[in-house]
Amino acid sequence: MTGPRTVLVLGGTTEGRAAAAELAARGGVRVISSLAGAVRSPRLPDGEVRIGGFGGPGGLARFLHAERVSAVLDATHPFAATMTANAAAACTATGTPLVVLRRPGWTPVPGDRWHRVGSVAAAAAAVLPALPALPPGERGRVLLTTGRGGLAEFAGVDAEFWIRAVDPPDGPLPERHTLLLDRGPFTLDAERALLDRVRPHVLVTKDSGGDATAAKLVAARERGIGVVVVDRPGVPPGVPVADTVAAALARLPC
Repeated sequence: MTGPRTVLVLGGTTEGRAAAAELAARGGVRVISSLAGAVRSPRLPDGEVRIGGFGGPGGLARFLHAERVSAVLDATHPFAATMTANAAAACTATGTPLVVLRRPGWTPVPGDRWHRVGSVAAAAAAVLPALPALPPGERGRVLLTTGRGGLAEFAGVDAEFWIRAVDPPDGPLPERHTLLLDRGPFTLDAERALLDRVRPHVLVTKDSGGDATAAKLVAARERGIGVVVVDRPGVPPGVPVADTVAAALARLPC
């Protein structure tokens, strides 16, 4: 193959932007970052950028062929399971090397009051049981930080919700809710201030891992607040996984 080697970065994360920057700085490498378009005004990485889906694994396979992609780095969010599955299928079909970059998940420490569940639907079902005993007439308060997706699961839960998201969510929402539109990273002092203002009885979050949104777990631990944690989905069998940008790039054939 003549010309630069092309690497497709399935991005949208801090790690994806870091990987694209390093690849773009290399000689002889063309980097294309693909963003899902789920966030308005996303932070754009270095190199070429495309926004939007591929149309399933078949569409991605056609893109890999048309752009003569030499390797794919999946640096999507740990909960972007559909995109990761599509990438695995497309890369298998085209013989394109694939590496999945996943930041390590969070691990509880002494003092944490976590209840781990397998899905957002299970998290919604766990909210009321996770509430402490409340005085008669007091409704439970929930800080919900699972993002825009799946909020309809909480629509029927009888509690007061504070929903933090980057953009306004669509679809059904809990009857009693307040939107907190914000984008991480979040400092520990800011998370402490938020918890002191909202005074939630329960925090609900996804195990996104990394440092950008981990401070809320420290603040919850300090205040004895229970946390419902949605476990991340697995990676398709046989796909190489790296937990740092450096380790992922070292496994790419470029």
